Amino acid sequence: MATIREVARIAGVSPATVSRVMNGTAKVDDEKRQRVMEAIHQTSFQPNELARALFKQSSKLVGLIVPNIENPFFSELAKAIEEEAYSRGYHILLCSSNNDTNKEQMNINMLGKMKADGVILITNGDHTEEMIANCSLPVIVVDRHVAECGEIAFIESDHYKGGRLAAQCLVDRGCRNIVCLRGPQTFTSGTLRFRGYQDVCRENGIEIRYIDTAYSFESGCKAARQMLKRFPDADGVVAANDMVAISAYKVFRSTGIRVPEDIQLVGFDDIRFSSLVSPEITTIRQPVQKMGRRAVEIIYKYVNGEAYDTECVFDVELIERETTKKV
Repeated sequence: MATIREVARIAGVSPATVSRVMNGTAKVDDEKRQRVMEAIHQTSFQPNELARALFKQSSKLVGLIVPNIENPFFSELAKAIEEEAYSRGYHILLCSSNNDTNKEQMNINMLGKMKADGVILITNGDHTEEMIANCSLPVIVVDRHVAECGEIAFIESDHYKGGRLAAQCLVDRGCRNIVCLRGPQTFTSGTLRFRGYQDVCRENGIEIRYIDTAYSFESGCKAARQMLKRFPDADGVVAANDMVAISAYKVFRSTGIRVPEDIQLVGFDDIRFSSLVSPEITTIRQPVQKMGRRAVEIIYKYVNGEAYDTECVFDVELIERETTKKV
C-alpha cells in the first residue's frame, strides 16, 4: 500500500504539501496540486482515515443509537439520517442498544474513541440523563425529551397534538367507548399522546379507558386481548403506534370483530407498513424525513460553529385511511 511519502516522492513535493492538498488546510499552487493529484491516482493512495481524524479532531462520523432496529419507525428514521449525512460528507455508525443502558454507554464510549463528530440518540434507557451529562461528544436526543442534562438539542414531534387528533378523529366518527392502548409512561412520547387522548375524552364527556403496552407488535397483541376482556363494548381504539394498531387489528379479526364496522382504529407514526396492510391504517404522521435531516443538520452546524436550534418540535397530521369510517 502506498504511503504519503511515496506520493510526495513521485510528485516532487514534501509530504506536508501532499497533506495540505488532501486536507485543504493551506493554499497550494495549481501546478503542485495537479502533480500531487496525479501521484495519488498513480499510486491508488488511500489516506489513513483514523490518523486524519486524530489530526483534524473530526472523523466525519456520526453515531446513531436506537433502542430497537426492528421497530420500523426507527429504521425509517435511520434511513433519513443516513441519506442526509451522506449528502453532507458524513458516515453513520448505527448501534442498536436493545433497550440496554449499559450497551448505550458502551456505544457512546466507542464513538468517543473513534472521534465521532456527534451522537444522535434515541433512548428508552433509565439512566439517560447521567449518561448524556458524562458524554464528551455533542448529543442530540430524538423522539424523547429527557431532562436538560447536557444534550445540545432535542428533536421530537408534537405528541400531545397527535394524541388529540387521534381521539378527536374517533369522536367525530361517532365513537363513545374509546380505549387508549397507551405507550410507556416513562417516555414523553407515551405520556403526551395519552394526555391528548385524555383531554379530548374529558371535553366530550367520554370515560377514560386504557391498557398499557410497549411499542412492539407482541405487546400490542397482548394489550388488545386484555382490552377485549376489560372493555368488550369498545368501539374505538387509539393505539400507541402503528405496530400496536396492526397487532390490534390482527387480534380483532381473529375474534370476528370487524374494522371499522365494529371497532375503529387509529395508529401513530405513519410507518410504511401502515399503508401496505389491508385495511390500511388511519394514523398520525410524524415527519420522519424532516426529523432525520434536522438532526444531521444540527451536528453539521455545531461542528462548524454555526447557530442551530436547540429545541425542535415538528407538527403532526391525521392521515385518514380504512380503519376509520368515512365522515
